[in-house]
Amino acid sequence: MYKIIYTILLMMIWSACNSRHSNIENAYILSEPDYTDSKMWYINLNDTDDSGADIFYIVSTWEFDWYTNDGQICHYADPVNIKDHRDDMAIEISQIAQYMGQKNNFYAPYYRHITLNSWATCNEDTINRRYHTVSFNDVQKAFRYFINTNNNNRPFILAGFSQGGKSVVELIKTMPDDIKKRMVAAYVLGYKVTPQDTTECKNLRAAKDSLDLGVTICYNSVSDIKYIKPVISVPSAMCINPVNWKTDATPAILHDTITVTLSPEHNVLVLSGYSGSEYTPILGIINTGDFHGAEPWLYSECLAKNIQQRIKAYRKLYP
Repeated sequence: MYKIIYTILLMMIWSACNSRHSNIENAYILSEPDYTDSKMWYINLNDTDDSGADIFYIVSTWEFDWYTNDGQICHYADPVNIKDHRDDMAIEISQIAQYMGQKNNFYAPYYRHITLNSWATCNEDTINRRYHTVSFNDVQKAFRYFINTNNNNRPFILAGFSQGGKSVVELIKTMPDDIKKRMVAAYVLGYKVTPQDTTECKNLRAAKDSLDLGVTICYNSVSDIKYIKPVISVPSAMCINPVNWKTDATPAILHDTITVTLSPEHNVLVLSGYSGSEYTPILGIINTGDFHGAEPWLYSECLAKNIQQRIKAYRKLYP
């Protein structure tokens, strides 16, 4: 179902960024979500014996540019006023919750993420301006509410896909040390952690194996290095193979037929034996030789197992 809806959404993209709409001041800005309102959350509570952790998940990009009734363009999802936008995000979130939320408490906020158009057609300066002005503002407020209201000093995992992965990186960069010490691990699926990120933030440490704690798991997948997409994965300071949990070029076999090999030079995963044809290209830029749309699903069994492993290791170290 997720793949079908995802494909439909990508086919619906029609409005490209141009100079007329490049400035955020020219676009319609929506009212902020109120994270005391339960409708701004997707929550599953599955830790019945306090042996698990809290998962804070940040959804990827679902909406496309749209216009208000008076003709103003909006470059953001509107989870406050448009139920369909929340429903779209819930498609991805519910699928993620099925494997990340096993024996854990799962929290995912609905937020004003920037649109598919922005990612597919705008430069990174415009993307970052739109994202930090609105989207990350929501994510920070949601995370603060989660920590102060729901978390109760429990261990937690951060995870996000694509734009959500960017939010994971930015949250770690702004996270106080007293909170960071409870972070079991962070999963950046289908996005990059840049050398500048790691220079700016000592807490952005690359995972080296399947059990290290307080680290960041990061990967992007392509069929060939010529299909690496800068907006998503360049420059990247880290990558780990989620099939064998190695950071060298040791190949791993996934689902019996897919060979996953990490390129240490480029910090991406190179796959053979997989076409990714079920994911429609986005304006000829994404899902064209890369496997961006598949990142949270292709390795879901590996990720589910690893989340449990790291939580168990954390609980053993901090009983």
